[in-house]
Amino acid sequence: MTGNNKSTIGRRRWTSFVASVVAFVLLVGVGTVSALGSSQNPQSGSTGVQGEINSPPPSTAPSIGIPSNGQVFTSIPITVSGLCSGSLLVKVFANGVFVGATVCKNGSYSIKVDLFSGRNDLVVRQYDALDQSSPASSTTTVTFNDTSFTTFGTHVALASDYARRGANPGQTLTWPITISGGNGPYAISVDWGDGKPADLISQPFPGTVNLKHVYDGAGTYNIIIKATDKNGVSAYLQLVGVANGAVSSQSSGSNSKNGGSTKTITKVLWWPSAISLILIILGFWLGRRYELAAIRKKIEGDYK
Repeated sequence: MTGNNKSTIGRRRWTSFVASVVAFVLLVGVGTVSALGSSQNPQSGSTGVQGEINSPPPSTAPSIGIPSNGQVFTSIPITVSGLCSGSLLVKVFANGVFVGATVCKNGSYSIKVDLFSGRNDLVVRQYDALDQSSPASSTTTVTFNDTSFTTFGTHVALASDYARRGANPGQTLTWPITISGGNGPYAISVDWGDGKPADLISQPFPGTVNLKHVYDGAGTYNIIIKATDKNGVSAYLQLVGVANGAVSSQSSGSNSKNGGSTKTITKVLWWPSAISLILIILGFWLGRRYELAAIRKKIEGDYK
């Protein structure tokens, strides 16, 4: 065999080996990224791309089935429920003021809300992920005869600028809430909807209180807030907390009463990489056999 033939064989073997290694690294890298996914974005060392996808707002208005038009109440909270669409955010307004929210599930919703003393015109709207509103429901008018207002002269009220607010699992979700009316000090109870014990907070004066909580797993949670003043008069507010991330079909620590919770389970799919490695080795072996056969044929031809 000549020196040129030996050099050619060496170069071909080296080129074939390098190509196989590069292909394996690329396949393993792609397979690993696809299997693991991304729980938080942007990750360290990555480039984030932010954009906005325009879509039409929800076209269907939700309905109010409970309460009935003209009902009179002497205690709060009351339950407002009806029909809705998809998994949209449902907000209830009393006399134009936001009083509670939840997420539509299985085509219906149910929200506990406070009322104002006297007449309350209830309206419900549903919102998509871009906070675009659907048409309003038909107005349901109810009356609240507030006996505590007659006795103590003022009623406790809870308000929030946010109907829905979120954070990553393991990070602190901070939610500002405003307390007004009544007589301090106030006892605040917050059920975050994930099965953990309710937070108990004492607030001496009316004003803004920053509620804080850490969700362990990704999911959507109904939050129930109750504030009671020194006279025993209470106010209620239902909101929606979100722990960002993909939600798995398995749940842990769920509170079915308030919507439940779920944890993300990450599984590494090793078999695509294993199959890729076997195919690469097989391809390399077949390539070597073909290469040697071609070289042997060429050498035999040179000696003839």
